[in-house]
Parts: sequence; structure tokens; C-alpha cells
Amino acid sequence: MQIKSAEFIVSNSDASKCPNTMIPEYAFIGRSNVGKSSLINMITSRKNLAKTSGRPGKTQLINHFLINKNWHLVDLPGYGYARVSKKEKKYFQKFITDYFEQRRQLISAFVLVDCRHEPQPIDVDFMEYLGEREIPFSIIFTKADKLKPNALERNIEHYKKTLLEGAWYEFPNYFVSSSSKSIGKEDILDYITQINANLEQ
Repeated sequence: MQIKSAEFIVSNSDASKCPNTMIPEYAFIGRSNVGKSSLINMITSRKNLAKTSGRPGKTQLINHFLINKNWHLVDLPGYGYARVSKKEKKYFQKFITDYFEQRRQLISAFVLVDCRHEPQPIDVDFMEYLGEREIPFSIIFTKADKLKPNALERNIEHYKKTLLEGAWYEFPNYFVSSSSKSIGKEDILDYITQINANLEQ
């Protein structure tokens, strides 16, 4: 897929106020500081489409971007950011879950995890939440350039073992990415292209 256009549509904190169209949506979410904004900018070939910040937890709204006039990329707030208040965490969690449970336009989510770290309970819990509600998702392992290939493979295998020893019968679809090296861009976009083509049939 070639990204010919990428435009900001709307930000809000209420799932019921998201765009009332039948355009398919793909939502990107992960722990704060996982590199989500950089990944979004990388796959859309736009330097500042999603706002990056040295301060984790910058994204605090549901952000819709229209890509190629035919699908929405949805940038969701990071979960697990320690420096926001408990009240804010609860609020963010509520509108995140409202989004996933109310949006009929949502086709698939992408859960971003930092490939350098062992499986984090908050990531595993969130994947289980999606699985229990039968919400399709893929994992994107970010920051792959920070590890040597053997270490990367070892960490992914650790994730597989963790999930398969839990409630999972099979490991979710996954991608390996690096925003700085543009790794994973074509694979992610080809995946979305294939799904969109199937929807049109």
C-alpha cells in the first residue's frame, strides 16, 4: 500500500462521538512510551502526523486519521502510565474500553509491545481482555533495531510461551517493527490492504 493521503479528522474522549461512518478502522494501542506515535508516523510516511513527545502518556484522546480516503487509523491513549492520577487512569481506561466495545467500524487492533522487555502483565491482561471480547488484534513488537536478531527471536518466543501457557490456544498474528529503520512498514500496510480488499468483496 502506498500512503497517498493522511489527514487528521477528530480527537475526543467519547466513543459515541467518533466519526459516524462505515469506514473501516484500525486502532493502535500500547503501554506509554512503547513508540506508538513514531510507528504511526513511520507507516504513514508523515513525520508529525501523530505527536511524539519525550514525556510518556502524551496521547490522551481518541484520535482519528483518514488514510487514503478509505480507512481510519485510530491512535488510542497508552495504558499503564504511572504519572497520571488514579482518577485520570480510570477515566482513560473507561473511554478506551468504550471504544473497543462500541465501535462497530473497528476491524482490528494493533497492540504494541516493546520487544526489549519480557512479557508485562499489563500487556498480557489487555490482550486477554481483547480475546475475551472476541476483538481481532495483532501484536506489533516495536524497537526491533535495539536488539540483535537472536535476542529478538528469544524475546518473541518468551511471549509465545507466556500466552500459550495461559488462556491462548494459538499465538496472535504479529509483526516486528522499528520506526527508525522503517522495519515492518510494508508488512503492516499489506495486512491492512488485504483485509480492506476482503471487506470490499
